Amino acid sequence: MGSFASVNGEIVPLHEARVPVLDNGFVFGDSVYEVLRTYNGRPFQSGRHFRRMRASADRLGIPVPATDGELLDQVRALLARADHVESYVRIVVSRGVGNSSYDFDTVVGPTVVMIQKELTPVSERQYEEGIRVCAVAVRRNHPRSLDPVIKSSNLLNNILAVREAKARGAEEAVLLNHEGHIAEGASTNVFVVNQGALRTPPLSAGILGGITREIVLELSPTLGVASREEMLTMDDLLGADEAFLSSTTREILPVRQVDESLIADGRPGPVTRKVMAAFREFALAHCD
Repeated sequence: MGSFASVNGEIVPLHEARVPVLDNGFVFGDSVYEVLRTYNGRPFQSGRHFRRMRASADRLGIPVPATDGELLDQVRALLARADHVESYVRIVVSRGVGNSSYDFDTVVGPTVVMIQKELTPVSERQYEEGIRVCAVAVRRNHPRSLDPVIKSSNLLNNILAVREAKARGAEEAVLLNHEGHIAEGASTNVFVVNQGALRTPPLSAGILGGITREIVLELSPTLGVASREEMLTMDDLLGADEAFLSSTTREILPVRQVDESLIADGRPGPVTRKVMAAFREFALAHCD
């Protein structure tokens, strides 16, 4: 049992999985990816993830060689081999195997890899106390340089941000865009709360539209919580009544402080807690 991978539909133990060294995903980072998680062993909102993956692949001209139903069947087959309750599933679609040149007409593909491993849960302490973040020096890629719709496997921008954040003792990096506005975290979206209302950067800030972010914006009216997508600055974050991050694996994660500056009293606030509870309830009820 343990962790497994599917390479073009063939399931093998994770440590035995292989792709050719000339695969464009390895040589050029010429691939897209999605991360799914499970609740009670069932994949959460796979359709939203597949939709976003197809949008990413379409921008790069990479065909996704399966229907959503076929992809979900492959995910379920992989999960059936798991010997733990909750799983992390990473799906990677690369252009395929080429000759390490920009002559993409020679590429044979695509290559579809699914990686399944045990989900590492966020500690209850982080949910209860919040985490420390920092605004890093590295900026989010300019949208005219790399379309933010593309969830690319080339994550050097994120890696540089995380390395800087870790060196400064933070648990997540907050990246600004080329205009100095808050874009997103290295692997999260950013929300602030002021006077009971949610605010989060719009897609035009150069961010990837997170699935959890999308659901939070859908849920907020049902909670009696107003929400707005608008440009945010670091002053907005530092001066917020509450702040939290959202992501597939971290769900709704409160922010306690930015470097040494506490957000309000440094404790997760009532709106954050309301959103946390509502999202968890939604997640448990909307798995495939």
